[in-house]
Amino acid sequence: LAVGWGSGMDAAWAPSPGGCELVQSIMDCTGRWLSSIPGNLRGDTEELFLDDNTIQVLGNASLLLYPQLWHLSLTRNRLELIEPGAFLSSQGLEVLSLTDNLLFTNYSLTAAALSALPALRMLDLAGNQLREDMVSVLVSNLSSLESLSVARNIIMRLDSSIFTNLTQLLELNLEKNYIFEIDDAFEGLQRLQRLNIAYNYLPCLVGFGLTQLRVLNVSNNVIEWFLTLESDDLFELEVLDLSHNRLLFFPVLPRQSRLRSLLLQDNSMSFYQRLPNGTSLANVTVQFLIIDGNSTNITTVRLWDELCHSNLSSLRLLDMSQNQVWGLPDDFLAQMPSLTHLKLNQNCLEAFQLSEEDPLAMLTELDLSQNQLVELGVKVGAGDILPNLQLFNLSTNKLQALPPGLFTHTRKITTLDLSRNRVDLCPQPGEAQSLSCVDIRAVQTLTHLSLAGCGLQGMGGRPFQGTSLTHLDLSDNRQVLSGDLAWLQDLVLTLQVLSLRNTSLSSTSVDFSALKGLVRLDLSGNSLAAFPAWLGALRLRSLDLRDNCLPALPPDVARLPLGRSLRELYLSRNPYNCCTLGWWDALQQAEGLRLPDGREVTCSHGSRALSPAALPEPVLQSCRWQTADLALLYLVLALPTCLTLLVAFVVVFLMLKEKLLKMVKTRCGVSSPY
Repeated sequence: LAVGWGSGMDAAWAPSPGGCELVQSIMDCTGRWLSSIPGNLRGDTEELFLDDNTIQVLGNASLLLYPQLWHLSLTRNRLELIEPGAFLSSQGLEVLSLTDNLLFTNYSLTAAALSALPALRMLDLAGNQLREDMVSVLVSNLSSLESLSVARNIIMRLDSSIFTNLTQLLELNLEKNYIFEIDDAFEGLQRLQRLNIAYNYLPCLVGFGLTQLRVLNVSNNVIEWFLTLESDDLFELEVLDLSHNRLLFFPVLPRQSRLRSLLLQDNSMSFYQRLPNGTSLANVTVQFLIIDGNSTNITTVRLWDELCHSNLSSLRLLDMSQNQVWGLPDDFLAQMPSLTHLKLNQNCLEAFQLSEEDPLAMLTELDLSQNQLVELGVKVGAGDILPNLQLFNLSTNKLQALPPGLFTHTRKITTLDLSRNRVDLCPQPGEAQSLSCVDIRAVQTLTHLSLAGCGLQGMGGRPFQGTSLTHLDLSDNRQVLSGDLAWLQDLVLTLQVLSLRNTSLSSTSVDFSALKGLVRLDLSGNSLAAFPAWLGALRLRSLDLRDNCLPALPPDVARLPLGRSLRELYLSRNPYNCCTLGWWDALQQAEGLRLPDGREVTCSHGSRALSPAALPEPVLQSCRWQTADLALLYLVLALPTCLTLLVAFVVVFLMLKEKLLKMVKTRCGVSSPY
């Protein structure tokens, strides 16, 4: 419900006197450290933005030079006072933003200034430390207002005197105050369509009767009861947000309304038509004691009929997630023939029944995740159950199988999430037909399938035969890659995204090179001790290798088909060798490649973990010794020794040359006797 103050202009900004920027008739002076409104701007300025400055006072003469102004924004200044004559020359002002200032200090004088704006349509007073009495004074003469925001103030109680004269108001934002009581505060706002009271302290809403309201946001309060006024009038309400409260029961809604979205997320709500022990409360009544001043009224309602049998025929979205619902009442969903999105995740459901009485013909999304489901029931012979369902989330339950033939009724299903259930996939026809399993064969519309954490022990046969899967998640199944991998052949032509996180994958165990269409592959959390050779031939755009045992990547990885196609690569938490980082330098220079976790990548040198981007010089020198050619190193080391020995031999020979010659002559020159 926030008011937008921006401009949709696409023209280029140009410098203007005073350090501001100008485009057509819009002047932007944001963040210029201005203490007053510049007097040298263009006189035909129509929109003026002075956000993030230090203006404290808007004087009587501040806007005299800008008579055509219709939009003024003074957000995040230090504004304490607007003098009574400040807007006398700006009678055409329609939009005024005074967010995050200090208007509580001189609110009565500021109110006098605002009263001189007969055309004002939108006013934002959020974040000014205003009490309810101050707000009443500030808006008392603004009968032309259509949109008002007093969010983030210190309003505590609303009564009929605050918004008395705002007969044209369409939108009211009261979020993030301290409101704990509302007493006929909106009864005079006959045109009000959007009301935001989120993030306050309302304990209940009783006697709701704003028939003209279209959007009501009362989320993030402490509401335990929501009771609509007993009336056969048609309520225009389309969106009701009661999420993040303390609702104990399903709200008592208007008997006749146009309600399209009902948000009940994160409450304490349950149904009591039938208790877990079999006790029926269908005819039990509840009395509400309503104390209003000196008068006391007692309203009696039947616990079930009044709370849950309102007219919900136009409802499109129902979000009841994060409650305490353990079961739905009989015919509950039958009251919602137009429902397209149903969220029941994070409840206590143990069973969920689909039948002809609850056709849900329009339903496109059903979320039953994070419950206690052990059974999903479908009545035999129900031929039109979930015919338009596209997204079915059953993750994190206790399911072991789904009803046979379930997907014959869901001809449009594209996404199925069965993760964290103890389910298995049915093999090819003729094999293990008696096993409890999930049969998705021949579901041609299915493109996204998640089987993460299902305890799969290897998939025999061809469970994906006849599907068109593009996304498959097999994460957290440590034995899924054991045994025959014939199931891959049915994914060769269509699969684009594959997640094998934490599946005990090693470098030589499997080969996925046949999946030429893959664009995203997750191999994180495995036991890869070497870069798989088949990986280099794939033309992936995203690859995740985190949490493996890789000491290095191939030096030419950037020149492989993989390296040329990659746009995103995750590498952290591997024991890389600091002395074999040629691949790292190559990746850093690869054009168009992004390393989102690049700062987390480390390499090992001895017992030290270092960043490959900033290796110390001693480590670099040590690596040079370790990576040098050993034969050449030995030759270099031996050469000085050999030369020394040769020189020593020559010197000795020359010194002893004459003695040696005489010795030889003496021995060899004497005749031997015969």
